[in-house]
Amino acid sequence: MSEVEQIERRIESLSPDELARLRSWFLEFDARAWDGQIARDSAAGRLDGLANESMNEHKAGKSRAL
Repeated sequence: MSEVEQIERRIESLSPDELARLRSWFLEFDARAWDGQIARDSAAGRLDGLANESMNEHKAGKSRAL
C-alpha cells in the first residue's frame, strides 16, 4: 500500500472534529504552497508575459477600476 493510500485510510477514520481540524490545516498549507509557487514563478520571470499583456490591455482601455 502506498503512503498516499495509507494517509487516505487514516483520514477516513478521523472523527468529524479531527476532520475539520485537518481540513483547516490543509487549506492553510495549500495556500502557503500556492503563494510560494507564485513567488518563485514571478522571480523567475514566468509571469512577465501575463503582466505585460495585462498592462497593454489596460493601456488600451480594456479594463476598469475595481
